[in-house]
Amino acid sequence: MSTTKKIAGAALAAALGVTTLSACGGGAKDKTAGASESAKPKTVTLVSHDSFNVTEAVLKEFEQESGYTVKVLKSGDAGAALNQEILTKGSPRGDVFFGVDNTLLSRALDNGIFTPYEAKGLAEVKPEYVLDKEHRVTPTDSGDICVNYDKAYFADKKIAPPQTLDDLVKPEYKNLLVTENAATSSPGLGFLLASVGKYGEDGWKDYWTKLKANGVEVVDGWEQAYNERFSGSAGGKKAKGDRPLVVSYASSPPVEVLYGEPQPAEAPTGVATGTCFRQIEFAGLLKGAKNAEGGKALVDFLISKKFQEDMPLQMFVNPVTKNASLPELFTKHGVVVEKPENVAPQTIAKNREQWVSAWTALVVK
Repeated sequence: MSTTKKIAGAALAAALGVTTLSACGGGAKDKTAGASESAKPKTVTLVSHDSFNVTEAVLKEFEQESGYTVKVLKSGDAGAALNQEILTKGSPRGDVFFGVDNTLLSRALDNGIFTPYEAKGLAEVKPEYVLDKEHRVTPTDSGDICVNYDKAYFADKKIAPPQTLDDLVKPEYKNLLVTENAATSSPGLGFLLASVGKYGEDGWKDYWTKLKANGVEVVDGWEQAYNERFSGSAGGKKAKGDRPLVVSYASSPPVEVLYGEPQPAEAPTGVATGTCFRQIEFAGLLKGAKNAEGGKALVDFLISKKFQEDMPLQMFVNPVTKNASLPELFTKHGVVVEKPENVAPQTIAKNREQWVSAWTALVVK
């Protein structure tokens, strides 16, 4: 998954490539513990994209209960991080990989980088998120890529904001939308996949032909689209962005509230819920992990109620377990996407490169 999705939540994570999130887990050990206990590896390493983040107190509680110290190895965006694990298959850089999503899942599984493990607490994960029945990966979070709109713009113009993909090609929304390049950006790819899910493999090109004719603007990545070109975000206002529609996330409005100065009573942006593609992220025990037992404990932790309820305000994603509750910021200012578009991971794996190539030729060149 894109690091941009959770860039605000991950801002506290410095530019260090390797971060130890806690010094030592737990207090003094029982001196009567046997040799096998003393030989137990004390560090478990989580390999992730750059946006992994967790509250220090939540992580320390896991470390104290498990006896492990967690080290996080951040490796760029999700695609780059996955590529490194494929290249080091069998001799991984860590014990657990966090952050492969449903757009890349088949690639990870086909390359055999994970060891099957059925996590404790898996029964609490909603069944629709369990895409690998062999349990090589465990669902950790979900999020929706959606068009966001500038509420003030549409109120001033007395135009109803768009709600569906069909709406975006109507004349009243000409020259209003900015999206990210599907070849260079995760939300850009997700928006392309939303069109594939909606219009099918035979219809998405026709849709993009209409969208291009209606003045869609394409930029390289989320940061430029959302914080420079979009008129509804705090960054976009400062940059004098003039596009009131942007491809972002369903969790973006709560972020605008949380980081608003002063904090607004209502989110200044809204979500067109009929434009969304659902991303699901997974974690898995890496094949050849030096600390497999610690890795299993860490995977268990990632679907624990404590971690699942910590995630929304740390990484701006939704929990996948039935027993986790969303924070008030999400329930008050966020939206529930009832029917996001989906494309099977196997279909994405088979067609992703040719879709992106065709999209580039059609929209960018």
